Amino acid sequence: MIWDNDLECLDRKQLEKLQLERLKQTVQKVYDKVPLYRKQFDKKGLRPGDINSLDDLRLLPFTTKDDLRDNYPFGLFAVPQEEVVRVHASSGTTGKPVVVGYTADDMEMWTGLVARMVTMAGVTSKDVAQVAFGYGLFTGGFGLHYGLERAGATVVPASGGNTEKQIMLMQDFGTTVLISTPSYALYLAEVAQMKGIDPRKDLKVRLGLFGGEPWTEEMRAEIEQRWDMKATDNYGLSEVLGPGVSGECQYACGHHIAEDHFIVETINSDTGEPVKPGEEGELVFTSLTKQAFPVIRFRTKDISVINQEQCKCGRTTARMRKVTGRTDDMLIIRGVNVFPSQIESVLVNMEGLSPHYRLNVTRKGFLDEMEVLVEVSENTFDGRFKELERLEKEIKEKLYTVLSVNARVRLVEPHTLERTSGKSKRVYDYRNQEGG
Repeated sequence: MIWDNDLECLDRKQLEKLQLERLKQTVQKVYDKVPLYRKQFDKKGLRPGDINSLDDLRLLPFTTKDDLRDNYPFGLFAVPQEEVVRVHASSGTTGKPVVVGYTADDMEMWTGLVARMVTMAGVTSKDVAQVAFGYGLFTGGFGLHYGLERAGATVVPASGGNTEKQIMLMQDFGTTVLISTPSYALYLAEVAQMKGIDPRKDLKVRLGLFGGEPWTEEMRAEIEQRWDMKATDNYGLSEVLGPGVSGECQYACGHHIAEDHFIVETINSDTGEPVKPGEEGELVFTSLTKQAFPVIRFRTKDISVINQEQCKCGRTTARMRKVTGRTDDMLIIRGVNVFPSQIESVLVNMEGLSPHYRLNVTRKGFLDEMEVLVEVSENTFDGRFKELERLEKEIKEKLYTVLSVNARVRLVEPHTLERTSGKSKRVYDYRNQEGG
């Protein structure tokens, strides 16, 4: 099912014509209304009238998260504050949060894009959708909520945490769609099983809408096996909009991007230059229809590949490969680039392990060291030392094959690593700490 056939199935030339019209309007607006952009344009000797083709987008400056933080809280708003009806913000764990705003028209657009995205995944008016994202400054909870309602689903605003109650609501309300982070979906299944509830047989969840953190195809398979559901991924970030930027259709062959509202580029993270079509690069987004908080060439640090071929579902919008890592997630261990997603792919595919793990990175003298802590499954080898020792050795060998890095491996008991209803933290890098 397609939510908006006229826009999701546009001919590429028509789509690019629409994008250019909207890009010109957005560039003029930010030049007139946002001091940061006017200053950056003037520094480059640019005027809005210099943008006459989509290729001219490359002339425009990048926007970074530092730019957004430096203008905290409302310095990048393009409308008077009295026109802003909603604000959201990032967590601010590394300093001041990034604050974004929405006009009434922005809210209408956002709701429509989320309705488009959840319909793409398979949500219908017959579904009971349980939102297990937090309701607060984070865009995920409210963003999904209003879009699901627009699509006609019955929404259960459970919010994050209180895991046993989440399971009770699934039982009592007949929840058919779960909205959460992928790691929390695994934790929910784990707690349900501890309570004697089989998610595959005793619950009605048929579809998962997951986002908020990178996850691998191996984790998708694990979730689908534990729940007997179709697990889909969706992508959004507060700086660009929130959920609704892109999402998977029933074929799960990439995220369809809402290209009538955003232009996406992929660049070389080191040089800032565009990569060739089909090559991996950092995603860069320019908003085309946002009023309160438009962004020009925002560098996401998310790594993906763009595909403009028409999908089997009939949509013509470009698709982005599911994000499994970020440029700032990459660890350099003794000169070797390591992504947590590579480690997750190894661990999830091995019998006897749970999908919960943690990476500790330290420095001994001048050498980096990485330790992988991973939980064993319930009753794995019944704690027999020799079997556990053999499993640790096997994990270490497989990690070296994939990473070309020697890692220490430590198996830990089930349920000992931290769980959270929000974004899971996998990597603890102590190298810059005194004594690390």
